Amino acid sequence: MPRAKTGIVERRCLVSGKSGTTSALIRFVADPDGHVIPDVGNDLPGRGAWITSQRALIDTAVKRGQLRRYFGRKGSPVFVDPKLADRIENALSSRCLNYLGLAKRAGQIVAGYEKVRAALKSDQVAARIEAGNASAADGPKLDKLSGDIPVIEWFSVEELSLALGRQNVVHAALAPGGLADCFLTESLRLGGFRETISRPVSVKANSV
Repeated sequence: MPRAKTGIVERRCLVSGKSGTTSALIRFVADPDGHVIPDVGNDLPGRGAWITSQRALIDTAVKRGQLRRYFGRKGSPVFVDPKLADRIENALSSRCLNYLGLAKRAGQIVAGYEKVRAALKSDQVAARIEAGNASAADGPKLDKLSGDIPVIEWFSVEELSLALGRQNVVHAALAPGGLADCFLTESLRLGGFRETISRPVSVKANSV
C-alpha cells in the first residue's frame, strides 16, 4: 500500500473498501491455530487484514465471514470470535487508560475542576477528559476555556479513578507531549466503539 510523503501509512478497509491511515484502523492476524486475533498494537507477525475502527464494520465482517475468508487456508479451519468487537473495545480502552496512568507518573496530567481550569487558562492542555457518567454541572464552565482542545467523554468515573489512583475523577487534563498524542490516537480508535466525543479529535498524523 502507498506511503504518503509525510510518512503516513494507509491501508484499505476489508469491509468498506476505503483507504485510511493505520491509526484509524484495526489490524487482524491469524495465529498458527487459525484463530483471528485483533492486533491493536500493530506489532504481531504475519499477514494482516485491516478494518476501520468502528463496531458496526467489525460486526459486519464477522457476520459476513470476511475475516474467515481472508485468512482461509485450504484444509485449515479459521476461527473468528463472534464477540470480536467487544474484545477490541476492551483492548483499546485498556491502552487509553494505561496512557493516562503513565501520564500521571510522568506528571503530565492533572485532575479536579480547579486544576483543570488552571491548566486551561495557562494554555498547557492537549486534551481534556470528562467522565461520561458524571453530572455535567461544571463541564460547560470548562468548555468556555477549552476552545478547540479535544474533549473525551467516554470513560466512566470509575475507569478514570482507577487509572489515576484517586477517587471520583470527573475532570482531567493532559499536558502536550508524546503520551497525550498516543492517548488521543487510541481514543480516536475507541470512539468507534463507544459514545461520540463532544468535538472532533484532531491528531497530527506524524506525532505518534
